[in-house]
Amino acid sequence: MASAEQLKALLQSHIDEDDAQFFSIAMQLAAHEAKRGHGKLAKELRELIDNAKGQRQQGLAQPIPLAKPKGELSGLLSVTYPKLRMSDMVLSTQVGSRLERLIKEHRQIHKLRSHGLSPRKKLLLVGPPGTGKTLSASILAGELGLPLFVVRLDSLMTKFMGETAAKLRMIFDAIQQTRGVYLFDEFDSIGSQRGLSNDVGEIRRVLNSFLQMVEQDNSDSLLVAATNHPELLDHALFRRFDDVVEYQLPESQEIMTLLKNKLATFQTSRMQWNKAAEVAAGLSYGDITQACEDAIKAVIIHNREKVTHSDLMLSLKERHRVRQR
Repeated sequence: MASAEQLKALLQSHIDEDDAQFFSIAMQLAAHEAKRGHGKLAKELRELIDNAKGQRQQGLAQPIPLAKPKGELSGLLSVTYPKLRMSDMVLSTQVGSRLERLIKEHRQIHKLRSHGLSPRKKLLLVGPPGTGKTLSASILAGELGLPLFVVRLDSLMTKFMGETAAKLRMIFDAIQQTRGVYLFDEFDSIGSQRGLSNDVGEIRRVLNSFLQMVEQDNSDSLLVAATNHPELLDHALFRRFDDVVEYQLPESQEIMTLLKNKLATFQTSRMQWNKAAEVAAGLSYGDITQACEDAIKAVIIHNREKVTHSDLMLSLKERHRVRQR
């Protein structure tokens, strides 16, 4: 039986003509019925929802937009609708296969649910800056046709006792109500180990609240946390995530692929990709992307038609100098 709050939310989304929110709540009702052992009813509900979605999308050029955060929630979450795909990003084989697996599970979510299983939906991304953690969240949203909600940690964290935990509750309510990809970037700011010498009581309370809310979350949203400093995270956090994906600096083959991709839209001349990859070693994906863009801009400004090997080498060396500061 649907709860009173779910029925009210379902009716309100219909009144607001918010089809995506309506379908999201309806899917939650179907999942609830499946958990209660009403498999036939759950299947019928899902089929009705899928048919309705298909009819809506036939007459629309763009996907149905989900409701944007309103009121106080608008200060805690920013929303975008990424169109990126896996092919837009150069990844290591290990990272790429882990993301592909998660995407496939969510595309087959109904099949998994019918067998009493759930897709991975809590993901921790760890690794150096510029290695693609934040971009991966956009890729997941784009591949699954979901909105990307980024948690604004500067608005979430306050100095007043209990206020941060209350705001965190609002975010988890949104995760439950509106399916999407929810990104907690710089996650170590709220997930630091309890008992550190610079720890304060409020941070401990926030972490305890987060652990509880993650444990209780039964939505179909994806929760993605990203950090450059996994060593700072509380050990209790790791077992709350379904998967921990480690990002590394690109290796030679990945560097060459990235260089070719980023320079593909502009003419090049006498490129020595192996040598360029050697010079780029130690740079992140973000650094290499910036170096390619710098080389292209220099050519455009000087009214030249092609990016040369020398242009690229100069930009890569410059990125190394910037990184060393």
